Amino acid sequence: MTDPRTQAQRIHRMRLHRLRLPARAVHSHGVGDVGVVETILLELTDDEGRTGWGEASPWAVFTGTIEANLAALHIHMRERILGADASATEAMLADFDRTVMHCSEAKAALETAMLDLLGQRAGLSIGQLLGGCCHAEIPLSFSVANPDFAADLDTVAALFADGVRLFKMKTGFADHAFDAMRLEKLRGVYGDALDLRIDYNQGMRAHEAIPRLRDLERFRPTFFEQPVPRTNLEAMAAITQAIDTPILADESVFNPREALVGAQMRIADLFSLKIMKSGGMRRALEVAAIARAAGIGVYGGCMFETGIAHAAGAHLMAAIPDLTLGCEFYMSTYYLAEDILADPFPVRAGKVIVPQGPGLGVTVDRARLARYTVETLG
Repeated sequence: MTDPRTQAQRIHRMRLHRLRLPARAVHSHGVGDVGVVETILLELTDDEGRTGWGEASPWAVFTGTIEANLAALHIHMRERILGADASATEAMLADFDRTVMHCSEAKAALETAMLDLLGQRAGLSIGQLLGGCCHAEIPLSFSVANPDFAADLDTVAALFADGVRLFKMKTGFADHAFDAMRLEKLRGVYGDALDLRIDYNQGMRAHEAIPRLRDLERFRPTFFEQPVPRTNLEAMAAITQAIDTPILADESVFNPREALVGAQMRIADLFSLKIMKSGGMRRALEVAAIARAAGIGVYGGCMFETGIAHAAGAHLMAAIPDLTLGCEFYMSTYYLAEDILADPFPVRAGKVIVPQGPGLGVTVDRARLARYTVETLG
Protein backbone atom coordinates (compact mmCIF):
# COMPACT_ATOMS: atom_id res chain seq x y z
CA MET A 1 0.00 0.00 0.00
CA THR A 2 1.26 3.51 -0.85
CA ASP A 3 2.06 5.66 2.16
CA PRO A 4 -0.03 8.87 1.75
CA ARG A 5 2.80 10.86 3.31
CA THR A 6 5.00 10.12 0.28
CA GLN A 7 2.39 11.25 -2.26
CA ALA A 8 2.79 14.64 -3.87
CA GLN A 9 0.68 17.42 -2.41
CA ARG A 10 -0.66 19.33 -5.42
CA ILE A 11 -1.76 22.95 -5.60
CA HIS A 12 -5.39 22.82 -6.65
CA ARG A 13 -6.49 26.47 -6.55
CA MET A 14 -4.85 29.92 -6.57
CA ARG A 15 -6.46 33.26 -5.73
CA LEU A 16 -4.97 36.74 -5.51
CA HIS A 17 -6.46 39.42 -3.26
CA ARG A 18 -5.41 43.02 -3.81
CA LEU A 19 -5.91 44.93 -0.55
CA ARG A 20 -6.06 48.57 0.41
CA LEU A 21 -5.90 49.11 4.18
CA PRO A 22 -6.12 52.46 6.01
CA ALA A 23 -3.29 53.45 8.35
CA ARG A 24 -3.44 55.37 11.60
CA ALA A 25 -1.10 58.12 10.38
CA VAL A 26 1.08 59.23 7.50
CA HIS A 27 4.66 57.98 7.71
CA SER A 28 7.32 60.05 5.95
CA HIS A 29 10.61 58.74 4.59
CA GLY A 30 13.55 60.09 2.67
CA VAL A 31 11.99 58.78 -0.56
CA GLY A 32 8.29 59.48 0.04
CA ASP A 33 5.19 59.30 2.24
CA VAL A 34 2.80 56.43 2.99
CA GLY A 35 -0.69 56.84 4.45
CA VAL A 36 -2.45 53.77 3.00
CA VAL A 37 -1.10 50.21 2.83
CA GLU A 38 -1.57 48.45 -0.51
CA THR A 39 -0.61 44.81 -0.60
CA ILE A 40 -1.37 41.45 -2.23
CA LEU A 41 -2.40 38.26 -0.46
CA LEU A 42 -1.79 34.98 -2.30
CA GLU A 43 -4.12 32.12 -1.36
CA LEU A 44 -3.17 28.58 -2.39
CA THR A 45 -5.37 25.55 -1.76
CA ASP A 46 -4.00 22.03 -2.05
CA ASP A 47 -5.83 18.92 -3.20
CA GLU A 48 -6.45 17.90 0.42
CA GLY A 49 -8.25 21.16 1.22
CA ARG A 50 -5.52 23.02 3.11
CA THR A 51 -5.05 26.74 2.53
CA GLY A 52 -1.64 28.42 2.45
CA TRP A 53 -1.18 32.18 2.57
CA GLY A 54 1.58 34.45 1.33
CA GLU A 55 1.94 38.21 0.97
CA ALA A 56 3.57 40.49 -1.61
CA SER A 57 4.04 44.00 -0.18
CA PRO A 58 5.70 46.22 -2.79
CA TRP A 59 6.41 49.93 -2.54
CA ALA A 60 6.94 51.56 -5.92
CA VAL A 61 9.83 53.80 -4.80
CA PHE A 62 11.61 50.93 -3.05
CA THR A 63 11.06 47.43 -4.45
CA GLY A 64 8.41 47.46 -7.19
CA THR A 65 4.75 48.01 -8.04
CA ILE A 66 1.52 46.26 -7.11
CA GLU A 67 0.66 45.88 -10.80
CA ALA A 68 3.94 44.16 -11.71
CA ASN A 69 3.65 41.69 -8.85
CA LEU A 70 0.04 40.88 -9.65
CA ALA A 71 0.97 40.26 -13.29
CA ALA A 72 3.93 38.10 -12.32
CA LEU A 73 1.70 35.76 -10.34
CA HIS A 74 -1.56 35.93 -12.30
CA ILE A 75 -0.32 36.10 -15.91
CA HIS A 76 3.12 34.52 -15.92
CA MET A 77 3.05 31.94 -13.11
CA ARG A 78 -0.53 30.81 -12.60
CA GLU A 79 -0.37 27.85 -15.01
CA ARG A 80 3.00 26.83 -13.58
CA ILE A 81 1.71 26.95 -10.02
CA LEU A 82 -1.57 25.07 -10.51
CA GLY A 83 -0.96 21.35 -10.28
CA ALA A 84 2.57 21.78 -8.92
CA ASP A 85 3.88 19.81 -5.95
CA ALA A 86 3.40 22.15 -2.99
CA SER A 87 6.51 20.77 -1.30
CA ALA A 88 8.82 21.64 -4.22
CA THR A 89 9.44 25.19 -3.01
CA GLU A 90 13.01 25.61 -4.21
CA ALA A 91 12.25 24.23 -7.67
CA MET A 92 9.24 26.55 -7.98
CA LEU A 93 11.31 29.60 -6.97
CA ALA A 94 13.97 28.67 -9.52
CA ASP A 95 11.25 28.40 -12.17
CA PHE A 96 9.88 31.79 -11.11
CA ASP A 97 13.36 33.33 -11.44
CA ARG A 98 13.67 31.94 -14.98
CA THR A 99 10.19 33.12 -15.95
CA VAL A 100 10.02 36.63 -14.45
CA MET A 101 12.78 39.09 -13.64
CA HIS A 102 12.57 41.08 -10.40
CA CYS A 103 9.16 41.01 -8.60
CA SER A 104 10.87 39.76 -5.44
CA GLU A 105 7.70 40.42 -3.41
CA ALA A 106 5.65 38.02 -5.57
CA LYS A 107 8.36 35.39 -5.14
CA ALA A 108 8.29 35.91 -1.38
CA ALA A 109 4.50 35.46 -1.40
CA LEU A 110 4.71 32.21 -3.35
CA GLU A 111 7.42 30.78 -1.12
CA THR A 112 5.49 31.71 2.03
CA ALA A 113 2.23 30.16 0.81
CA MET A 114 3.97 26.95 -0.23
CA LEU A 115 5.83 26.66 3.08
CA ASP A 116 2.56 27.37 4.91
CA LEU A 117 0.98 24.40 3.12
CA LEU A 118 4.01 22.19 3.73
CA GLY A 119 4.15 23.12 7.41
CA GLN A 120 0.48 22.36 7.91
CA ARG A 121 0.90 18.97 6.25
CA ALA A 122 3.98 18.13 8.32
CA GLY A 123 2.70 19.61 11.58
CA LEU A 124 5.73 21.94 11.74
CA SER A 125 6.05 25.71 11.86
CA ILE A 126 7.84 27.51 9.04
CA GLY A 127 10.59 28.35 11.52
CA GLN A 128 11.12 24.64 12.09
CA LEU A 129 11.15 24.02 8.34
CA LEU A 130 13.86 26.67 8.01
CA GLY A 131 16.09 24.84 10.47
CA GLY A 132 14.55 25.42 13.87
CA CYS A 133 13.78 28.43 16.02
CA CYS A 134 16.66 30.10 17.85
CA HIS A 135 14.39 32.77 19.40
CA ALA A 136 10.89 32.46 20.86
CA GLU A 137 10.57 36.25 21.01
CA ILE A 138 12.27 39.17 19.29
CA PRO A 139 12.48 42.80 20.50
CA LEU A 140 10.17 45.06 18.47
CA SER A 141 11.32 48.31 16.83
CA PHE A 142 8.85 51.09 15.92
CA SER A 143 9.54 53.73 13.26
CA VAL A 144 9.00 57.32 14.37
CA ALA A 145 7.94 58.78 11.03
CA ASN A 146 4.90 61.03 11.44
CA PRO A 147 5.61 64.53 10.09
CA ASP A 148 3.38 65.73 12.94
CA PHE A 149 5.97 65.22 15.66
CA ALA A 150 3.57 66.14 18.48
CA ALA A 151 1.40 63.19 17.43
CA ASP A 152 4.48 60.99 17.24
CA LEU A 153 5.43 61.91 20.81
CA ASP A 154 2.03 60.65 21.96
CA THR A 155 2.57 57.43 19.98
CA VAL A 156 6.02 56.90 21.46
CA ALA A 157 4.63 57.41 24.98
CA ALA A 158 1.89 54.83 24.36
CA LEU A 159 4.33 52.29 22.93
CA PHE A 160 6.81 52.91 25.73
CA ALA A 161 4.03 52.09 28.18
CA ASP A 162 3.47 48.87 26.20
CA GLY A 163 7.12 47.90 26.74
CA VAL A 164 8.61 48.96 23.39
CA ARG A 165 12.16 50.25 23.80
CA LEU A 166 13.53 50.26 20.23
CA PHE A 167 12.61 53.36 18.21
CA LYS A 168 13.89 54.21 14.75
CA MET A 169 13.68 57.86 13.72
CA LYS A 170 12.92 58.40 10.03
CA THR A 171 15.02 61.33 8.84
CA GLY A 172 15.87 63.12 5.63
CA PHE A 173 12.31 64.05 4.58
CA ALA A 174 12.65 67.50 6.20
CA ASP A 175 15.67 69.64 7.10
CA HIS A 176 18.52 68.69 9.40
CA ALA A 177 17.33 71.02 12.15
CA PHE A 178 13.99 69.18 12.31
CA ASP A 179 15.77 65.83 12.59
CA ALA A 180 18.04 67.10 15.38
CA MET A 181 15.12 68.66 17.26
CA ARG A 182 13.18 65.40 17.32
CA LEU A 183 16.15 63.37 18.48
CA GLU A 184 17.00 65.89 21.17
CA LYS A 185 13.42 65.79 22.44
CA LEU A 186 13.33 62.01 22.67
CA ARG A 187 16.68 61.84 24.45
CA GLY A 188 15.55 64.62 26.78
CA VAL A 189 12.33 62.85 27.73
CA TYR A 190 13.55 59.24 27.90
CA GLY A 191 17.31 59.47 28.32
CA ASP A 192 19.01 56.15 27.66
CA ALA A 193 15.82 54.17 28.31
CA LEU A 194 15.28 54.23 24.54
CA ASP A 195 17.43 52.39 22.03
CA LEU A 196 17.41 55.00 19.23
CA ARG A 197 18.19 54.27 15.60
CA ILE A 198 18.23 56.72 12.65
CA ASP A 199 17.07 55.88 9.11
CA TYR A 200 17.51 58.22 6.12
CA ASN A 201 15.93 55.91 3.51
CA GLN A 202 18.47 57.22 0.95
CA GLY A 203 17.45 60.79 1.80
CA MET A 204 20.87 62.51 1.74
CA ARG A 205 23.27 63.49 -1.00
CA ALA A 206 26.70 61.99 -0.51
CA HIS A 207 28.51 65.28 0.19
CA GLU A 208 26.05 66.08 3.03
CA ALA A 209 26.26 62.77 4.82
CA ILE A 210 29.42 62.70 6.92
CA PRO A 211 29.06 66.13 8.61
CA ARG A 212 25.37 65.57 9.32
CA LEU A 213 25.89 62.10 10.71
CA ARG A 214 28.76 63.29 12.88
CA ASP A 215 26.45 65.96 14.28
CA LEU A 216 23.74 63.41 15.10
CA GLU A 217 26.19 61.06 16.81
CA ARG A 218 25.73 63.19 19.93
CA PHE A 219 22.33 61.49 20.36
CA ARG A 220 24.05 58.10 20.68
CA PRO A 221 22.15 56.16 17.99
CA THR A 222 22.63 52.40 17.69
CA PHE A 223 23.03 52.74 13.92
CA PHE A 224 22.50 55.01 10.92
CA GLU A 225 20.50 53.32 8.16
CA GLN A 226 20.96 53.86 4.42
CA PRO A 227 22.05 57.52 4.41
CA VAL A 228 22.52 57.80 0.61
CA PRO A 229 20.97 56.30 -2.57
CA ARG A 230 21.25 52.53 -2.90
CA THR A 231 23.56 52.49 -5.93
CA ASN A 232 26.16 54.82 -4.40
CA LEU A 233 28.16 52.00 -2.86
CA GLU A 234 31.36 54.00 -2.85
CA ALA A 235 29.76 56.67 -0.67
CA MET A 236 28.31 54.02 1.65
CA ALA A 237 31.79 52.53 2.08
CA ALA A 238 33.36 55.94 2.71
CA ILE A 239 30.71 56.83 5.30
CA THR A 240 31.14 53.48 7.04
CA GLN A 241 34.87 54.14 7.24
CA ALA A 242 34.47 57.71 8.53
CA ILE A 243 31.66 57.38 11.10
CA ASP A 244 32.08 55.75 14.50
CA THR A 245 28.40 54.75 14.76
CA PRO A 246 27.60 51.55 12.81
CA ILE A 247 26.09 52.02 9.33
CA LEU A 248 23.24 49.74 8.25
CA ALA A 249 22.58 48.98 4.57
CA ASP A 250 18.97 48.42 3.60
CA GLU A 251 18.17 49.49 0.03
CA SER A 252 21.75 48.74 -1.05
CA VAL A 253 21.39 45.03 -0.22
CA PHE A 254 18.41 43.23 -1.74
CA ASN A 255 19.72 39.77 -2.54
CA PRO A 256 22.69 37.42 -2.02
CA ARG A 257 24.65 38.91 -4.94
CA GLU A 258 24.30 42.44 -3.55
CA ALA A 259 25.20 41.13 -0.10
CA LEU A 260 28.40 39.62 -1.50
CA VAL A 261 29.38 42.87 -3.24
CA GLY A 262 28.42 44.87 -0.14
CA ALA A 263 30.57 42.66 2.06
CA GLN A 264 33.51 42.86 -0.34
CA MET A 265 33.30 46.68 -0.50
CA ARG A 266 32.48 46.94 3.22
CA ILE A 267 29.61 49.32 2.50
CA ALA A 268 28.14 48.84 5.98
CA ASP A 269 28.59 47.27 9.38
CA LEU A 270 25.06 45.85 9.36
CA PHE A 271 22.52 44.55 6.82
CA SER A 272 18.72 44.82 7.01
CA LEU A 273 16.99 41.56 6.10
CA LYS A 274 13.57 41.72 4.40
CA ILE A 275 11.79 38.87 2.69
CA MET A 276 10.22 41.33 0.22
CA LYS A 277 13.66 42.52 -0.92
CA SER A 278 15.29 39.13 -1.11
CA GLY A 279 12.46 37.23 -2.74
CA GLY A 280 11.61 35.08 0.25
CA MET A 281 12.92 33.60 3.46
CA ARG A 282 15.43 31.22 1.91
CA ARG A 283 17.13 34.00 -0.05
CA ALA A 284 17.14 36.20 3.04
CA LEU A 285 18.87 33.38 4.93
CA GLU A 286 21.51 33.39 2.18
CA VAL A 287 22.02 37.13 2.73
CA ALA A 288 22.34 36.45 6.47
CA ALA A 289 24.92 33.71 5.83
CA ILE A 290 27.04 36.03 3.69
CA ALA A 291 26.81 38.71 6.37
CA ARG A 292 27.82 36.21 9.05
CA ALA A 293 30.84 35.07 7.05
CA ALA A 294 31.93 38.70 6.61
CA GLY A 295 31.40 39.67 10.26
CA ILE A 296 28.43 41.91 9.39
CA GLY A 297 25.46 42.04 11.76
CA VAL A 298 21.81 41.69 10.68
CA TYR A 299 18.53 43.35 11.60
CA GLY A 300 14.91 42.34 10.90
CA GLY A 301 13.25 44.85 8.60
CA CYS A 302 9.81 44.94 6.99
CA MET A 303 7.79 46.71 4.34
CA PHE A 304 4.21 48.01 4.67
CA GLU A 305 2.68 44.65 5.56
CA THR A 306 -0.20 42.82 7.21
CA GLY A 307 0.15 40.10 9.83
CA ILE A 308 0.71 37.47 7.12
CA ALA A 309 4.06 38.90 6.01
CA HIS A 310 4.91 39.74 9.62
CA ALA A 311 4.40 36.09 10.58
CA ALA A 312 6.67 34.98 7.73
CA GLY A 313 9.29 37.53 8.78
CA ALA A 314 9.09 36.40 12.40
CA HIS A 315 9.76 32.78 11.39
CA LEU A 316 12.73 33.93 9.34
CA MET A 317 14.23 36.03 12.14
CA ALA A 318 13.64 33.25 14.66
CA ALA A 319 15.82 30.94 12.53
CA ILE A 320 18.83 33.31 12.61
CA PRO A 321 20.99 32.57 15.68
CA ASP A 322 22.98 35.82 15.61
CA LEU A 323 20.04 38.23 15.29
CA THR A 324 20.60 40.77 18.10
CA LEU A 325 19.15 44.08 16.89
CA GLY A 326 15.44 43.24 16.91
CA CYS A 327 12.81 43.47 14.19
CA GLU A 328 10.30 45.94 12.78
CA PHE A 329 7.08 43.91 12.66
CA TYR A 330 4.93 46.66 14.16
CA MET A 331 2.63 47.48 11.23
CA SER A 332 -0.26 45.16 12.06
CA THR A 333 -0.25 46.16 15.75
CA TYR A 334 0.59 49.87 15.75
CA TYR A 335 0.21 51.22 12.19
CA LEU A 336 -2.73 49.64 10.39
CA ALA A 337 -6.18 50.82 11.45
CA GLU A 338 -7.15 47.13 11.33
CA ASP A 339 -5.25 43.98 10.37
CA ILE A 340 -6.70 40.99 8.48
CA LEU A 341 -5.74 38.27 10.98
CA ALA A 342 -8.43 36.53 13.02
CA ASP A 343 -6.27 36.84 16.14
CA PRO A 344 -3.89 39.78 16.62
CA PHE A 345 -0.33 39.31 15.45
CA PRO A 346 1.43 38.35 18.71
CA VAL A 347 3.23 41.31 20.31
CA ARG A 348 3.65 41.42 24.09
CA ALA A 349 5.73 43.66 26.34
CA GLY A 350 7.63 45.16 23.43
CA LYS A 351 8.49 41.84 21.82
CA VAL A 352 7.24 39.87 18.83
CA ILE A 353 6.22 36.39 19.92
CA VAL A 354 7.10 33.92 17.17
CA PRO A 355 3.97 31.96 16.10
CA GLN A 356 4.16 28.31 17.14
CA GLY A 357 1.40 26.60 15.12
CA PRO A 358 1.89 24.59 11.93
CA GLY A 359 2.94 26.59 8.87
CA LEU A 360 2.61 30.32 9.42
CA GLY A 361 0.69 29.73 12.64
CA VAL A 362 -1.82 32.50 11.93
CA THR A 363 -5.34 32.60 10.43
CA VAL A 364 -6.92 35.10 8.05
CA ASP A 365 -10.25 36.69 9.04
CA ARG A 366 -12.36 36.23 5.90
CA ALA A 367 -14.71 39.10 6.76
CA ARG A 368 -11.83 41.55 7.16
CA LEU A 369 -10.22 40.23 4.01
CA ALA A 370 -13.43 40.96 2.09
CA ARG A 371 -13.72 44.41 3.68
CA TYR A 372 -10.33 45.58 2.39
CA THR A 373 -10.11 43.69 -0.90
CA VAL A 374 -10.35 45.93 -3.96
CA GLU A 375 -9.66 43.24 -6.56
CA THR A 376 -9.70 39.44 -6.66
CA LEU A 377 -8.08 37.33 -9.37
CA GLY A 378 -8.73 33.61 -9.72
